[in-house]
Formats: sequence, structure tokens, C-alpha cells
Amino acid sequence: MDPFPEIETNDNKNPNFLSVSSSSSSPTTTTTTTPSRYENQKRRDWNTFCQYLKNHRPPLTLSRCSGANVLEFLRYLDQFGKTKVHTPVCPFYGHPNPPCPCPCPLRQAWGSLDALIGRLRAAYEETGGQPETNPFGARAVRLYLREVRDVQSKARGISYEKKKRKKPIATTQNDHLQQFPNISSFQGFNLPPGDTI
Repeated sequence: MDPFPEIETNDNKNPNFLSVSSSSSSPTTTTTTTPSRYENQKRRDWNTFCQYLKNHRPPLTLSRCSGANVLEFLRYLDQFGKTKVHTPVCPFYGHPNPPCPCPCPLRQAWGSLDALIGRLRAAYEETGGQPETNPFGARAVRLYLREVRDVQSKARGISYEKKKRKKPIATTQNDHLQQFPNISSFQGFNLPPGDTI
């Protein structure tokens, strides 16, 4: 039996009828292409979240899931984190590479959480959920991710600023001639007698 649930949708087009079941059947595909790494990860993340809802006390259905439940899920994932996040009282607070171990907690890295939420947002809509009711796009989730980014940036001494893309430099033949102004003087160069090309 499949340990992760599959998502079933009723024939009704209402996303409130989405439910989680633990059937072992998998959807059939008509294409023979293998799913991309992103698609595989998205499916695993979706199955993990659905399993979390199923194990929740009391169990939750996807239609009753809110941004608050998504925040609970993200906090639950912190116990599996591998990123050291220094507390303000730690002597290594703000140092990206501390010289020795410290007792600060391990957390999920902000970049991992941000990518996870992106995949779950996409999976929610692919299973029939409406973008307006997507709990992964809730304002509370966006604010939480921003707070995690800021806290981790300060605690780990790592800047999460977006890198600006460099504009490609359009070069023409005249630009090359300006770069190498003496190139035309080599064109009329005569070889000494006896030397050939």
C-alpha cells in the first residue's frame, strides 16, 4: 500500500470537494516521457503535505486547509532542518562560518522553504484548487517567509539580496576595432624571406 495519499477530485468543479484518500492506484499517463526533477519533487512535497493533513489532530481535509495550517506545517518541518540558525545571544550570531560548534537550533533554510511553498502552490492549483483560495499563497505565509528570511539573514550573516542580472553588451565590428586600434597595422605585415604561413 502506498504510504502517501493520492488526491481525488469529485466530478463537481467546486474545489471544496477535494479530498485525501489513501488509495494505492496511481493516475495513468498517456505520455512516455519521464517527469522532470522538479515534477518529482513537487509530487513528493504534495504527498508529504497531504500525509501531514491526514495525520493532523483532528484530521484535516484539503478544502478546510488555511494559511494557518500551512504555517503549522512549515514549523513542523523545522525539526528536520539542517541549517544552523544562531540566536542573538550566541557569540557566533551574524557569522556565516563559525569556528566551532554551538548549541543553536537547526532549522529549515529560508531558500528551501521558499522553493517548497512555490511547488506546493503549483501542486494545489494542478489538483483543481482555485488560485484565490490557495492556502500556500496566503498573506500570512508570505509574511512568515519574509520574516524567516530576515531572521536567518541576520543570524547567519548571509545576505539574501537578489542578484542583479548583467545586461548583455552588444558588440559590433567597429567596437572590436576600437578595442584593438592597431589591428589594421598587422594586415600589411610582410614575412621575412624563407618564412611561409
